[in-house]
Amino acid sequence: MIVREYERDEFAVHKIPLIGMAVVAALSIAMTAAVTLGWVDRTSVPSEVRAMQGVESTATRSIQFFDEADGTVRVEDAASGEVIASFPEMRGGFVRSSVRSLVHERRIRGIGRATPFELIEWQNGALSLRDTTTGKSVELASFGADNRAVFAAMLKQETR
Repeated sequence: MIVREYERDEFAVHKIPLIGMAVVAALSIAMTAAVTLGWVDRTSVPSEVRAMQGVESTATRSIQFFDEADGTVRVEDAASGEVIASFPEMRGGFVRSSVRSLVHERRIRGIGRATPFELIEWQNGALSLRDTTTGKSVELASFGADNRAVFAAMLKQETR
């Protein structure tokens, strides 16, 4: 009698959610494979789209980033050495993370800080932070208007 009570309390999983999860997983793998194998074109690679459309830069500024002993990040114009921005320790998180990703690529390749980064504004309104030594760039408009505005202010300070 006790054994029969336990048999009625078995845990059952419905088949429909399991089938749905399997379909989603299969579609994800199929779409990834299609792009990887070249059956489907990659889209939204900003540098390639700009090249195909003939979009040119409207303003460029070479900038360098420095870490201060107190945790401040100082941004300087590479040509003049003028300080164009400064972010105390608990401020400028987007600037820190954007530059950190580019600096990480330099460290992997054993490249020093001698070459400045380029801050570029494009004809279509896009804004990029590019490392010419690694070829990597960060599309700043992708992270929202407020974050783009921080870098746009650095670019606007220069006389064009």
